[in-house]
Amino acid sequence: MTSGSALGVAVLGATGSIGASTLDLVARHPDRYRVVALTAHRSIDTLIALCRRHRPSVAVLSGFAENAEVRTRFADSGFRGQLRFGAAALEDAARHEDAALVMAAIVGAAGLSSTLAAATAGKRVLLANKEALVIAGPLLMQAVRSAQAVLLPIDSEHNAVFQCLPTGRAGRASLRGVRRVLLTASGGPFRTLPLERLAHVTPDEACAHPNWVMGRKISVDSATMMNKGLEVIEARWLFDISPECIEVVIHPQSVVHSMVEYIDGSVIAQLSNPDMRVPIAHALAYPERIDSGVDPLDLGALGQLSFEPPDTKRFPCLRLAYQALHAGGTTPTYLNAANELSVEAFLAGRLRFTSIPEVIADVLDRLPARHAASLDDLLAADALARRAAATAIERMQARAA
Repeated sequence: MTSGSALGVAVLGATGSIGASTLDLVARHPDRYRVVALTAHRSIDTLIALCRRHRPSVAVLSGFAENAEVRTRFADSGFRGQLRFGAAALEDAARHEDAALVMAAIVGAAGLSSTLAAATAGKRVLLANKEALVIAGPLLMQAVRSAQAVLLPIDSEHNAVFQCLPTGRAGRASLRGVRRVLLTASGGPFRTLPLERLAHVTPDEACAHPNWVMGRKISVDSATMMNKGLEVIEARWLFDISPECIEVVIHPQSVVHSMVEYIDGSVIAQLSNPDMRVPIAHALAYPERIDSGVDPLDLGALGQLSFEPPDTKRFPCLRLAYQALHAGGTTPTYLNAANELSVEAFLAGRLRFTSIPEVIADVLDRLPARHAASLDDLLAADALARRAAATAIERMQARAA
């Protein structure tokens, strides 16, 4: 591939860990890829540094309205591209005419509208925002089908499943001969911690993941295993598979990223060192392969790979996610919103770690599932759940005072 035919890449959420890994890969393969758009929420200095290095034609700060001072700072840095502000600009970046590939890496519900915009525009969407499928699975998958977009999973587990599944029509994954999907989970930093100590763990302890380097919110989700619960819901829509055929298994080494079991008894697994550049490289180049810069896997040095079933008493968030998936409708939206608010409160020191699932359970008990026919319906459900979660958090704070 010549430099003139390099594929344009838009990175939504460029200042996060997934954005950094994506840009590392793009820089390793300048003959194949070029950056056309970078977005951030409010991280001005980091986005300026990325623009200086990667020279996109468009930069977006979605968390600001038009701001003359920020515009001057970008100009003084030497940025000669277009600087835009606000949520509408973020969606426009997702639809950028020169972007063949869109990395959707904005964490949480905030990434939903831009992911939908990329899918509706018929892009190849590299999906690192699991909440888009949790909140709006049917809506997003319908947009993908209608616009003939390509949706490639970036979560290491879903990317592993994608690699282990047979290929059907139009290069999409098929469930031909599949019995079940096995999503692996590390168990996080508290897999063996005595249960009585969980109520007293700190945000820094919850964010100290034993294998992965991640942002604070997703690190807490890993510690509660809500991350895996969200991935179960994501897998249901990504692969159009029944919830009963999706199982979770604890694998502390984080080397087997997921497995697919077939009806003949065969189990196919995808293994690699725990580095997000592996699934990102796979999705960037699919169906080809490129060098990710990740060290080769040394099985001899590993010594052993171990597996165990998840303990739902230790990890009640996993059970709540299955509950929301079975309830359907707006319930997964409630689940995600309540989780986001309770994790935010925990990280701010306003809520105990063990109160995170209590808040979520309270919200699910109070809000009945409703049919959602549009994005507006889902956003209304999200807002409703956030209000209910805020009330639950205040009640728990009052009891603890």
